[in-house]
Amino acid sequence: MDQAEAQAEVMTVKGIIQDQHPVDFHALGVAGCIDRLAEPLRRSGVQVSWEIPHHGIEISSASAGLLYHVAQETFSNTLNYAGASELTVKLNAVYHGIQLTVRDNGKGFEIHAAPSGRRHGFGLLLMSLAVHDAGGILDISSEVGRGTSVSVTLPLD
Repeated sequence: MDQAEAQAEVMTVKGIIQDQHPVDFHALGVAGCIDRLAEPLRRSGVQVSWEIPHHGIEISSASAGLLYHVAQETFSNTLNYAGASELTVKLNAVYHGIQLTVRDNGKGFEIHAAPSGRRHGFGLLLMSLAVHDAGGILDISSEVGRGTSVSVTLPLD
């Protein structure tokens, strides 16, 4: 399968970015799988850039899956709500852990005033619970008019 075919298999369904192809962390690596999820953003005109200063770090499949799902939720929120023109994704090693940071230059929002309910804020809540259950740390920072940054740090031990 060439890159164009692979990218065409990533789409949005009811506002959620979905990869119709099986996720293969072994073949593509965590960064490669996450990068595929950014394709709907690219198609909508968002410039996606990567910073990947780590090399050869062993990440468990559970941690890789959680990072993938955090990226999926964050990218979907960026696509649906942020109105961003730029998105930066950083995947790097930190002391005894792996960190994924996704930062956009979109509208931002007031974190404490974020709407909750069936369609709003539920993804952020579930993301927070999943990261906490894995022993990780989730940091969401946002300011109206200044974009949003989501950072997840998971232990490698």
